[in-house]
Amino acid sequence: MTNGIDQLHWLREQVGQLWNGGVAAEAGVYPAINVWDDGESFRAEAELPGFKIEDVELVVAGSQLQIRSRRTFELREGWTVHRQERASGEFSRTATFPAEIDADKVQAALKDGVLSVTLPKAPSAKPRKIEVKVLGPVK
Repeated sequence: MTNGIDQLHWLREQVGQLWNGGVAAEAGVYPAINVWDDGESFRAEAELPGFKIEDVELVVAGSQLQIRSRRTFELREGWTVHRQERASGEFSRTATFPAEIDADKVQAALKDGVLSVTLPKAPSAKPRKIEVKVLGPVK
């Protein structure tokens, strides 16, 4: 069974995103991420063009996924910058899901600048069928 507080936190995040026109509309939010539920697992995709998987840190705790890394801009001697629109520095994004994640089974891959993460739900978060037993005649 999921924690009611986690569900409220998740709902508040979703409403906030709708109110602000979606995650990408928020100023300075990087990387853009999409999250969804396929029934058995949660899924997340993040845009990380130019990153190497060894430079990306993923942390899973409870019902949260945190993506952290650093983007640097190398200014070589003799160069003059005329425009720099690609931000540099450290970033961290956290996605909160409505149920607990089985951290031992999380898988991640980086292909063509897109980080794909599969986050299986913890067994306690999956629905269970309960067998109803007949105990005897009802009086």
